[in-house]
Amino acid sequence: MQKPAKYLVVIDSGGEMVARMFDGARRPIVDFDASSSEVVVMTQGLAPTQDANGAEWNTALAGHSTLERAQAEVYALDV
Repeated sequence: MQKPAKYLVVIDSGGEMVARMFDGARRPIVDFDASSSEVVVMTQGLAPTQDANGAEWNTALAGHSTLERAQAEVYALDV
């Protein structure tokens, strides 16, 4: 059984904004277009932290540049 999503990261990926969902251990669950209505629904009432450059994100966001990670919006989802 898959663990529930704990984090939603909205991040630039080669010029396109993607929403990436991760479980509590920051293992990837799904990636999708950040302009979808689901992002609005999931983040309603939540304030993002802006920066995914912490060491805890190194493995999960290894394919992203330092700049992309610095500009990312990280949401902790209510689970």
